[in-house]
Amino acid sequence: MTPETRREEIAAYVLQQGEARIDDLVQRFGVSRMTIHRHIDQLAQAGLLRKLHGAVSALPSGVYESLFRYRQTVAAAEKSSLARAARRFIEPGQVVMIDDSSTSHALAALLPELAPLTVITNSLASIQTLTGAEGITLIGLGGQYHATYNAFIGHLCENALPGLRANVLICSASAAQNGTAYIQDAQVTRVKQAMMASANKRILLLNHEKFGRSALHALAPLTAFDAVLTGTALPAAEAEALTSAGVRLHLIETETA
Repeated sequence: MTPETRREEIAAYVLQQGEARIDDLVQRFGVSRMTIHRHIDQLAQAGLLRKLHGAVSALPSGVYESLFRYRQTVAAAEKSSLARAARRFIEPGQVVMIDDSSTSHALAALLPELAPLTVITNSLASIQTLTGAEGITLIGLGGQYHATYNAFIGHLCENALPGLRANVLICSASAAQNGTAYIQDAQVTRVKQAMMASANKRILLLNHEKFGRSALHALAPLTAFDAVLTGTALPAAEAEALTSAGVRLHLIETETA
């Protein structure tokens, strides 16, 4: 495990637990106390953790919650159900674009079932999932790799998108409030907006807990999407308000294993 990967896993673990003792982290990650302290110091300097006496606690931070490894653990069953439901918007032979979200990554493993497809993505996790998949022509968007998102973003990624055209984009967002989807990071926002501009049809997948929350940067009005898929646990009043505002809302039952 590289030091960078270990730092990400420490951050994700502490966020999930809320607080962790140094001794527990030493045992869990199999490294010395000095190594754990060094990682924690770096995470604390980045504003992701608070270092306590003999322990470390999570800080409520949008950057922190952007960690791909952590996002994969949140609302996993609902995300899987949304990904399965998203297949109805994809037809064999199409060009499909998927973003760096953990929800879209849940869809990536299902795409070979719909082959042949051309898949465009900036997600390293989805690239790894689809590498060598039969019937999948894979286009990876370049750019600067960001370990936090496990994806390529930035100027190079943005510039590649206007030269491409997808039949459908499947994407997600950090939050949705007052009829608008939001993203925490400005660079990620620009990449997703460029993806939206390069797709004929746009499908947004959001687990129900993201509604009523906010993040720093506005991505787009929910009405800009051809469909917004979320779980049936979304409060009825919220669902009615969104539908009345013209949002093409689809409520998806979460399937349990």
